[in-house]
Amino acid sequence: MLKLTMKSKWVLLIVLTLLITSCSKYQRLLKSDDVNLKKEKAYEYYYKGDYHRALGLISDIIPAFRGTVHAEQLNYYFAMAHYKQGDYILAAHYFKTFTQGFPRSEHAEEFLFMSAYCKYLLSPRASLDQTDTREAISELQSFINRYPRSERVEEANILIDELREKLEEKAFQSAKLYFNIRDYMAAVTSFNNVIRDFPDTQYREESLFYIIRSHFLFAENSIQVRQLERYQKVLQAHRRLANRFPDSEFMTDADRMLARSKERIAELEEIAAAQTQDN
Repeated sequence: MLKLTMKSKWVLLIVLTLLITSCSKYQRLLKSDDVNLKKEKAYEYYYKGDYHRALGLISDIIPAFRGTVHAEQLNYYFAMAHYKQGDYILAAHYFKTFTQGFPRSEHAEEFLFMSAYCKYLLSPRASLDQTDTREAISELQSFINRYPRSERVEEANILIDELREKLEEKAFQSAKLYFNIRDYMAAVTSFNNVIRDFPDTQYREESLFYIIRSHFLFAENSIQVRQLERYQKVLQAHRRLANRFPDSEFMTDADRMLARSKERIAELEEIAAAQTQDN
């Protein structure tokens, strides 16, 4: 254990004394009925970066200044303090309520963007639930629709593109999950959804390949009476990949599954023909 020198002990004592005194002054201020003093001190705390204390005072006096010339400024700092201390959920809420309460404010445009931006900051990595991502896209688009000539539109579009890439990755990974747990028809549907929902997706080529694999493995593991139609789906899926990506890196494996599927189709057709003759 480290031993404190006499000088260190005095420094620690002074710091603790200042903290106790500061807390005591703040507690007395909270109990005060002087709302104007609280307002001034709240702004002081804000500019010193002490957002917690600023919020404590502002939340206490906002009702007293409702409908006055100070209401807008108080609500401005209230929203910004939540943002600056990293509470993006509440910041997004208060940014939006500010725009609703003060629609003609010079900060209305800024705060509508900031509300959406907080949702962007709340968007998690692609492997997690993407509810916040979708909400962020919706709110950023609402901002663009509301202020189409804003200098922030370009940034909003960049953020939307980034968020959509995350949704695209999430959709592709979800489709792969279905494939990995051998739910092949759900995988086919999900990979097709990736292609449909994200026309310019970077995963188009790979999705088309996984559709082939899903149909092939589904056919391979089916009962014989179902195999013919399911191997034919492999042929159709192969054509989609070959037409779109004739030089695909997946083509060797795709051709192998195509050859096996044609072979099995021929065998199954022979079996069906023999059964017809016997009948």
